[in-house]
Amino acid sequence: MGNTSNDSQSENREEPRWLPSGESPAISSVMFTAGVLGNLIALALLMRRWRGDSGRRNSISLFHVLVTELVLTDLLGTCLISPVVLASYAQNRTLVALGPERSVCTYFAFSMTFFSLATMLMLFAMALERYLAIGHPYFYQRRVTRRSGLAVLPTIYIVSLLFCSLPLLDHWKYAQYSPGTWCFIGHKQTTYLRLYATLLLLLIIAVLACNFSVIVNLIHMHRRGRRSRCGPSLGSSHRRAERVSMAEETDHLILLAIMTITFAVCSLPFTIFAYMNENSSRKEKWDLQALRFLSINSIIDPWVFAILRPPVLRLMRSVLCCRVSLRAQEATQTSCSTQSNASKQIDL
Repeated sequence: MGNTSNDSQSENREEPRWLPSGESPAISSVMFTAGVLGNLIALALLMRRWRGDSGRRNSISLFHVLVTELVLTDLLGTCLISPVVLASYAQNRTLVALGPERSVCTYFAFSMTFFSLATMLMLFAMALERYLAIGHPYFYQRRVTRRSGLAVLPTIYIVSLLFCSLPLLDHWKYAQYSPGTWCFIGHKQTTYLRLYATLLLLLIIAVLACNFSVIVNLIHMHRRGRRSRCGPSLGSSHRRAERVSMAEETDHLILLAIMTITFAVCSLPFTIFAYMNENSSRKEKWDLQALRFLSINSIIDPWVFAILRPPVLRLMRSVLCCRVSLRAQEATQTSCSTQSNASKQIDL
């Protein structure tokens, strides 16, 4: 016990307790302001939608419930993590020196791992919801409700809390990274660091697989709708409902796909950092860049939702589907004319 305490004290002495000269809080301040502002705008837009749709039955979709929970998670993470960095710059001290027994450093590292994992799990829940809604509609209508969506957030928080608490239970030590305003899982805990990075990578692959399945199902829906135009008339209201459903699902897919690509890009440097050697990562300053990219995701997500409003989504949908629709229309007209000519010959 005495040797352990002496080793920990010697390691604490080796860690810098003052920030290097010339360090500026400009980047951290911009990130904090953009994160809070973007999340507040996204929440205001979501609350406006909730109030506007509250009078109509079954109008608030489960997808928007999950989007609201994602925005709340990003806002909570931004408000709990970024002020610690700003306090470090204000006092010109590293995170290790801000609190006794590395408490601030431990708090910062745990919060970073917790909210990064919770955000990825929320994206996976959104992708799984779209996969079930499009690929298994009967199961979705019977078993999946908005109440289950409200239970997703506490479930994800519990899972993230249990997984991210492993370093605390095993008395593992978080590492402080240059310039002293960041703390995260240290390279000495190689097993847990790579396990965490691998889990994020597997979640990204699962989300991409769900999105790919949704794209395939949407293509099948489009082809079925194209065949129905040549078949017996189903009524204008039925066809209009099919077009509205197809447009809504495409909008949800575009929004989810952009959020997934954003998280994949932001987490890729961290995955590379987890499998790099400690000396090479510090020499190339990959650790600081990886942690910054990982924290940027919670800033970009709400701005993606705020920018991609229904008019913008309609514009993107029209641009993406314009050529496909023209080709489909030509193919439909050709097939319909062929079927009509064949039916005329049969009548003759």
